[in-house]
Amino acid sequence: MTTEAISAHDPSLAPFLEAALGRKAVDVVAIDVTELTSVADVFIICSGRSNRQVTAIAEYIRTHLKKRGLHPLNTEGIKEGHWALLDYGHVILHVFYDPVRRFYDIEGLWADARRIAVDTVAGGKPSPAEGGQEK
Repeated sequence: MTTEAISAHDPSLAPFLEAALGRKAVDVVAIDVTELTSVADVFIICSGRSNRQVTAIAEYIRTHLKKRGLHPLNTEGIKEGHWALLDYGHVILHVFYDPVRRFYDIEGLWADARRIAVDTVAGGKPSPAEGGQEK
């Protein structure tokens, strides 16, 4: 699996990543699934440390992107706070409660997909899943 810079991939992903990071989502990973499925081009996967944080992250993503004129085709699981899914067509965001994320291992299911480095957009360090060090 390779990692490529976001700017070289698709700068239109920036608002999605900024929205996820706006409520302190952890372990943000972007996966290019263009070659593997027709469902979407990119999956953005992130976690919250509690059900409430998952709900807050998902609601913030929806509000932040709405202000930019981006509306989801569908959303699921936001109120429950275990696994929120926000479908924007070419980008699908998965916001997990961390234990649920480990259980379903979406990154493992898409192990053949290319990783997109999110640190260039976030202005920070890569997540542990991208080879960064957790503090």
